[in-house]
Amino acid sequence: MTTGAATRACILLVDDDEAFRRRLARSLRERGPEVVEAGSLAEAVAQQAASRPARAILDLRLGDGSGLEVLAALREADPGIACVVLTGYGSIATAVEAVRGGAVHYLTKPADADEILAAFGTPTTPPSLPPASEPEVPSLHRVEWEHIQRVLNDCDGNVSETARRLGMHRRTLQRKLATRPPRR
Repeated sequence: MTTGAATRACILLVDDDEAFRRRLARSLRERGPEVVEAGSLAEAVAQQAASRPARAILDLRLGDGSGLEVLAALREADPGIACVVLTGYGSIATAVEAVRGGAVHYLTKPADADEILAAFGTPTTPPSLPPASEPEVPSLHRVEWEHIQRVLNDCDGNVSETARRLGMHRRTLQRKLATRPPRR
């Protein structure tokens, strides 16, 4: 196993979308850090053991598992690793779960390299947020979507059980899950 300051400065990027992963890795490298890539949970664990990164960027949905599983495995191997979770399907429930699991930040895609690097702010100083003039009230569609995600998370991803708990037909729920989350 390789150790040292040069290896600890690298970032582990885990995303199963190869085109997105390569584009983001190139963007990050242009800003200075060394980047190692992984396309699956198994690759991420192997890369973590080989390169011992100080930081990790994790996609929430992977082909062979969840970014939250990767987060748990990385934090178990190295409790000091700083992780940012990325997702195209953000919800309050998964954001809370990611932060409870040890992520320093949770961002929704599309996020650029600058946003991601800013999210790795020191644990004592959270990344700067724009001043809020008035609290934004989510739409009914957004609230429904977040509630579905929360119940789905409580059911460990079981769509049939989630549909039963929500009192809706399984296919209706599948259609709702297939849509992108509403912006507001």
